[in-house]
Amino acid sequence: MFTKSRSHDTGSQGLGIPPAPDPTPAPGSSPTDAARSIEQTRPAVRSSNLSTLAAGVKYEGNISGAGELQIDGSLKGDVRVARVVIGEGGAVEGTIHADVLEVQGRVTGAIVAKQVKLYATARVEGDITQEQLAIEQGAWFQGRCNQAKRDTPGAAAMLKAPAPKPEKADKTEAAKSLA
Repeated sequence: MFTKSRSHDTGSQGLGIPPAPDPTPAPGSSPTDAARSIEQTRPAVRSSNLSTLAAGVKYEGNISGAGELQIDGSLKGDVRVARVVIGEGGAVEGTIHADVLEVQGRVTGAIVAKQVKLYATARVEGDITQEQLAIEQGAWFQGRCNQAKRDTPGAAAMLKAPAPKPEKADKTEAAKSLA
């Protein structure tokens, strides 16, 4: 009933999945050629810290975490992650808190980030509080821009040093200069 000539393996071969390429180099080729051909057949490895809200997806709610977020769809809610990239088709309606923010799409709401870059296709309605801001020609921005204070050694030294006090002027001289 059973024959030894046929494999009864129920592994990936039976599911129609092709076998992995053989890592041994073909005769007449170098080992580096074999390594390159294997790397070319592998799919690109995505970062496990990157989350994507794909185009056509609408999401309502807040998103927070320590990773990266790519928004190509529509988000209605607040975002608090380390790095946010809003694609050309992406839209966010809410507050964004991030270390790095790149906007190619639309944002309606406040932005608080260390680094903000508005690309030419960006449309932002809301206040931006940042340490660094870059705006490409063609970007549209409606709101206020506030630069956050940086912790620099020079600034700390200035805070510790007493500021020189202005000399008191004689009231009669001040009255004469007004007249």
